[in-house]
Amino acid sequence: MSDETPICSAKGCRADAVWVLAWNNPKLHTPERRKTWLACEEHREHLSHFLGLRGFLKDVVTLEEWERGSASGSAADR
Repeated sequence: MSDETPICSAKGCRADAVWVLAWNNPKLHTPERRKTWLACEEHREHLSHFLGLRGFLKDVVTLEEWERGSASGSAADR
């Protein structure tokens, strides 16, 4: 991540991200690949629901936890 504070992926939201929503579109991505959206507290449920309805949502973790995993090299494609 850059020095800038990560912001929520919800359209028009500029709030600090707190959550990482890891997802994958099985029609486009290999099973182990993970794309990510960031979410603030307010939009976590909405974005999770959007991805979940499509069967794309794989995991929801705190940004802090995701960054720890990235630092240890265990995180998949971001």
